[in-house]
Amino acid sequence: MKICITSEGNNLDSNVDPRFGRCRYFIFLDTDTGNYEAVENTGINQSGGAGIQAAQLIISQGVKAVLTGNVGPNAFQALNAGKIGIYTGISGSVKEALALYKTGKLKATLNATASSKSGMTNLNK
Repeated sequence: MKICITSEGNNLDSNVDPRFGRCRYFIFLDTDTGNYEAVENTGINQSGGAGIQAAQLIISQGVKAVLTGNVGPNAFQALNAGKIGIYTGISGSVKEALALYKTGKLKATLNATASSKSGMTNLNK
């Protein structure tokens, strides 16, 4: 199964990025093979719509679940419409997040966990 983990760097030892739409990287990972691809988030500095653009990218990649720190209402709605499982409150390394997911220790999020435009305050992170 293909999942996506938001990341501050481009490898599995990087920390999970607490922002969804404005994360630095998306790590697309196959949970069966362990193969992954790091994709730089081109929407990180957008003035608006970063969450929706990120959600569209995730959906287009055939992802079944997203692991991140927080997700805003527009991105949440788009991911939910795309039938993507959303897991928030994730921290630590990408590798640790993957391990938690694979052992079933994460609970899907039922609502947005960040306010609209909340990621814009950290654009230069």
